[in-house]
Amino acid sequence: MVGYDPEAKCVSPVEAAAAGSASGFVTRVLVSPLDVIKIRFQLQIEQLSSRSPGAKYHGILQAVQRIFREEGLRAFWKGHVPAQLLSVGYGAVQFMAFESLTKLVHNVTSYNARDSFVHFVCGGLAACTATVAVQPVDTLRTRFAAQGEPKIYCNLRHAVVTMYQTEGPRTFYRGLTPTIIAIFPYAGLQFSSYNILQQFSEWVIPAKGEKGGNVKNLVCGSCAGIISKTLTYPFDLFKKRLQVGGFEHARAAFGQVRMYRGLLDCMRQILREEGPGGFFKGLSPSLLKAALSTGLIFFWYELFCSLLCTLKSTDSTTRKEG
Repeated sequence: MVGYDPEAKCVSPVEAAAAGSASGFVTRVLVSPLDVIKIRFQLQIEQLSSRSPGAKYHGILQAVQRIFREEGLRAFWKGHVPAQLLSVGYGAVQFMAFESLTKLVHNVTSYNARDSFVHFVCGGLAACTATVAVQPVDTLRTRFAAQGEPKIYCNLRHAVVTMYQTEGPRTFYRGLTPTIIAIFPYAGLQFSSYNILQQFSEWVIPAKGEKGGNVKNLVCGSCAGIISKTLTYPFDLFKKRLQVGGFEHARAAFGQVRMYRGLLDCMRQILREEGPGGFFKGLSPSLLKAALSTGLIFFWYELFCSLLCTLKSTDSTTRKEG
């Protein structure tokens, strides 16, 4: 199970980092198309409706068809290299920090490491740590996914050099404030919801074998992803809008563009021009992505941890026999 378990004592922080990065890598490959569509929706000023004049994207299927027709199949994996760096780095730091924090809570406080509140706090802190570590890569990923044709950035190195020279080092941390504000409750809800759902599922339907346990991990993770994403979604949208600041010339083909002076200005402009519904643009693909990605992250993480434990157990048995 995710988090420190004093009874199991199987996965070390380093092994948790390895399992977290591996789960992030596999999941990113599978959900990248939804991420690209979500970012396109979030950055569109016009309403996501066929009745809105000048709107490039109206819905998920229409967006898939248009992106494929105009940019080809590879467009759904735009920014995949920085996105993979983001997933691998984020997964490693987040799960390593989470395992270490829950172990620390168990050792130095009276709280139970398996408590849902502990998972909420430790999950939020672990995610904040991981976010600060990988925010520059997240900004690069957003820029690549947001640009149309012809491309502004040819490759990752070109993007880093161009952004640094034209916008300065602070540009790599654009959108960090709404990210930190949103990521604590988002990740906290992910971990705590997953913990609650796991305990509930074990009470209702006890796991019968490893296969049943794996399916349960996937379902619980998907439900946790939907709950956490719905409650914290607007801050993800604010982050994306702020990350493409100074990148307006590359957005001209997609419709209207806006410049924001900061988080509060971004919120005010969206509310004034797009209404309250503007805070939830791209929610549909985002929920679909959250369900898939969170479910897969926990599924692969638990699976990789189980494999590591099995390998350690086999190696220990072999040594004793030798």
